[in-house]
Amino acid sequence: MDRLRFYLNDRLVEESGLSPTTTVLRYLRDRAHLTGTKEGCAEGDCGACTVAVLEEDGKGGQALRAINSCLLLLPMVQGKRVYTVEALKEGGRYHVVQEALAGELGSQCGYCTPGVTMALLEACHRKDFDEPWKLDAQMCGNLCRCTGYRPIRDAAARVAGLKPEDRFARALAETKPEPMELAYSAGPQRFFTPASLPALWDVLDANPEARFVVGGTDLSLEVTKRYAEPPLLVSLEALRELRALEPRLGGHRIGAAVWLTELEDYSRTACPALERMIRYFGARQIKNRATVGGNLCTASPIGDLAPVLIALGAEAVVLSRAGERRMPLEEFFVDYRRTALKRGEILGFVDVPAQPSGARTIAYKVSKRRELDISSVSAGFRVVVDGAGRVAEARLAYGGMAARPARARRTEEALVGQPWTEESVEVALSRLDEDFTPRTDHRGSAWYRAQVAKNLLRGFFQETLAEPSPRLQTHHAATVQVR
Repeated sequence: MDRLRFYLNDRLVEESGLSPTTTVLRYLRDRAHLTGTKEGCAEGDCGACTVAVLEEDGKGGQALRAINSCLLLLPMVQGKRVYTVEALKEGGRYHVVQEALAGELGSQCGYCTPGVTMALLEACHRKDFDEPWKLDAQMCGNLCRCTGYRPIRDAAARVAGLKPEDRFARALAETKPEPMELAYSAGPQRFFTPASLPALWDVLDANPEARFVVGGTDLSLEVTKRYAEPPLLVSLEALRELRALEPRLGGHRIGAAVWLTELEDYSRTACPALERMIRYFGARQIKNRATVGGNLCTASPIGDLAPVLIALGAEAVVLSRAGERRMPLEEFFVDYRRTALKRGEILGFVDVPAQPSGARTIAYKVSKRRELDISSVSAGFRVVVDGAGRVAEARLAYGGMAARPARARRTEEALVGQPWTEESVEVALSRLDEDFTPRTDHRGSAWYRAQVAKNLLRGFFQETLAEPSPRLQTHHAATVQVR
């Protein structure tokens, strides 16, 4: 199918001949002449380009999601509904989110206002505002330097969870999902979205050099910042098998194509250590597109999910036409930005086993700012303490300390068999310098990283004394909380 088909503000649009690496932002402004959507950073940090996309929610229903259009490639909206700020006014009346923002004096220069408004639209139709921190998390991806955030937050508080009977509510109730399957080409570039695993294997057999994409929050930066034009992209977004998110054998199966907002909601009760890391993974707009597989397969040494999943004992399940093979997740990362995937293989699932009795688990992220930042050091810890108060098992995984996410095995060895006490932790920490030789870069010096890595283990001991897997509290200043 050499034609893109999607809905823009409820109007059916069909396009051909456009580069498959055209971003939705550029399409809106240059082709559709919907210039309410603004370009600020072109990397997903400022939120000025936020649009709302109606798509499947992974549970058989539909969801309205705020998304950065600067990171969304046009073929990714095949069969979906895209709404811009121009769609808000209906029947001559402003939408409730527009009225709330204006009423709270939440706009001054106005450049960021369309993106803020579309983030408010998602808030308006969310059903899960049951904790105060979610309001801040909803709006943290929108940068405003004029009004400050209090009036914007006040507007968000007015509309959060209202679910008015507007055109978006009707679309949520009445829209039937349309196929995302796509085989698109324009000039020398091609983009495939297979709808089944057999179809994927056929594409890969014919195109072994293909690059995979799902959410695009990492790959799209090559387009917006380096002006790259990848010749062949294969999207895994339409593979329902990869959207699995469910209990399994006392643990959890997490599909590679699961959005991080879905995993955050699931982990809230199922796996607090994961929820804790995802809280500050990125803005709501980023987590609405970023996927588990995308974060792991970039094999970044500072990828936030790897340390906590390694600490939890997760396995990578790799799929190919030949079947599946499994490996401990720490073995999935073989070097800097390199994984164990072979040609013709994909990461299908991450299986997290049932946690042992007596396990204490936690995840930490340390960065220069709390919201929307890349880690200087991240960590995931699991220590199992037996009935005698001794350490039966220790899994201490770090990011940002080496060329790939890795366990502190010498430190683990120093803990196992010892009483779980502050003194034993201090003795074991002397081995951490043997485990890692961190580098100095603009995110932190080698000395800083080594010191933070030790302090995180100290904080882990203190924080898990009262509760084995503590959640972040609503108001806090860091991911380390010692009372």
